[in-house]
Amino acid sequence: MTRLFRCAALLVFIALLASCASPGRKLVAANSGITVLDLQLDTSLDWSRTKITRAEVWTIDGIPLNRFLVIANIRPNEHVFLAARERKGRPDGPWYRPGMRADEIRDVLLDAMREDGFNNISSSNLRPAKFGTVDGLRFDAVMTSSNGLIYKATFGAAEYKGKLTHFSWIAPSEHYYERDVAAVNRMFDSIRFVK
Repeated sequence: MTRLFRCAALLVFIALLASCASPGRKLVAANSGITVLDLQLDTSLDWSRTKITRAEVWTIDGIPLNRFLVIANIRPNEHVFLAARERKGRPDGPWYRPGMRADEIRDVLLDAMREDGFNNISSSNLRPAKFGTVDGLRFDAVMTSSNGLIYKATFGAAEYKGKLTHFSWIAPSEHYYERDVAAVNRMFDSIRFVK
C-alpha cells in the first residue's frame, strides 16, 4: 500500500510541477473577494495559482519556497490529501470521518504531511476559528522536509455540508515564512465559505 501511495503522490507532484510550467497557471493579484473552490478570501500578496480537481495550489516564489494549498469537499473515508479512499487493510490512515474533534482533524492533517515526507513535526496553538459563519479550527506547525529544511506552517479546516475543507500555508522558516506570515494570517482571517 505504501508503494501505491508513493506512486499516486508522485503523479500528483508531477502534475503540479507540470502545471506550474504550463500556461494553465494564473496570476492572482492582491485583491479582496477572490473565490477559491467553496471559499472566498482577501489577500494583499500576488500569487501564481494552479487548479486541480477539488484543490488549488498557490505560490509566490515556487512550491518549495511557499505554498498555499486548499483542498475542498473531502468525503467521508477519503484521504485528506485526496490520495486514496480508506481500505480495510489500512483503517488507520489519514482519512476524514464526519464529526471529528479538532485535535483529530489536526492529527490526520499532520499524518498526511508525514506521508508526504515531512518529519519531526510538532504542532501548537490549536484554536477554534470562524470562516464566515462556519465554525472551524486553526493551528500552527513546524516540520522538517526530507532534505533537512525546516518549515513553518499554518493550517485551517472546517466541516461544511458534511465534508471537510482544509487549507494550509507552508514556507521555509529561515526567510520566506517570516517575510509573509503577517499577510498570510490576515488572508486566513478573511477566509469564508460562500457556496
